[in-house]
Amino acid sequence: MTTRTRVLVNSKAGVERRDDIQARVARAFADHGLDTEIVVFRDGTELAREARRAVDEGCGALVAGGGDGTIGCVASVVAGTQTTLGVLPLGTLNHFAKDLGIPLKLDDAVGVIAAGHVHRVDVGEVNGCVFVNNSSIGLYPTIVVEREQQQRLGKRKWSAFARALFTVIGRYPLIRVSVRADGVPKVRKTPLVFVGNNSYEIHGLKLGTRRRLDAGRLSVYLTRDVGRWTLFGFALRALVGRLREHKDFEEVETSEVSIRTMHRRMRVAADGEVTDLDTPLEYRIRPRALRVFAPTPEKLDGPREAGNA
Repeated sequence: MTTRTRVLVNSKAGVERRDDIQARVARAFADHGLDTEIVVFRDGTELAREARRAVDEGCGALVAGGGDGTIGCVASVVAGTQTTLGVLPLGTLNHFAKDLGIPLKLDDAVGVIAAGHVHRVDVGEVNGCVFVNNSSIGLYPTIVVEREQQQRLGKRKWSAFARALFTVIGRYPLIRVSVRADGVPKVRKTPLVFVGNNSYEIHGLKLGTRRRLDAGRLSVYLTRDVGRWTLFGFALRALVGRLREHKDFEEVETSEVSIRTMHRRMRVAADGEVTDLDTPLEYRIRPRALRVFAPTPEKLDGPREAGNA
């Protein structure tokens, strides 16, 4: 890579020490011979603004350092452009990086960017909002909002999540939805609807991972009106590979899906970030809309672009 690389780093990322994060990122890029401009940000508004500025200025390589929310925010700006996304997995879970096969160690992740292998992968979209992992309505966004409230009260992240999970499952809210995929409507009363960018593994040790990010399909998962203990039972079935056999679990693969509810606006999670969107919720896949640095073509089971970025 010969062009200057701009790096946007989340100062509040989950696993990295915050005091010298900029210096360590700069050192990792310098060790690989890359000329970089590093911008450290503290909130999503600043991140989106910096990402748009980089793309508008014709930045060839834009690197996002943080968790899945950070990566998703930058990807939403980069998708559909000639800018290539680099990923530094500095968050807690790093689902997108793992599914791309990007190493979790900082120096190794920078090495992937330095190698310059460019792949095109899909992104999902709901009412114009891009996501790289998944989007959902129902239980999960409600848990996220409750967790953030607990954190504002002084709880640490994981204890806040546990308290939020207990609180929301205790209330166990159900929503009535009409899910239309491939022209076929399904009317359900359900605790959640989950829409993935490509297909997720839903059983065994690979639970929650994706084999491909370029198959051009959305995966839609929902349950019927079941009790909270049945919902926990789904998790146990997933671990032993029998989830698809359950009569109250449904899975659909499609390129577009429309979700209607009784509410004019719905709380929607996308890559872990929650926002309120007008209904109906219109989901679609954008095949190979995102250029991204990734280790090898074999990992994605799909073509990569010839040459380096």
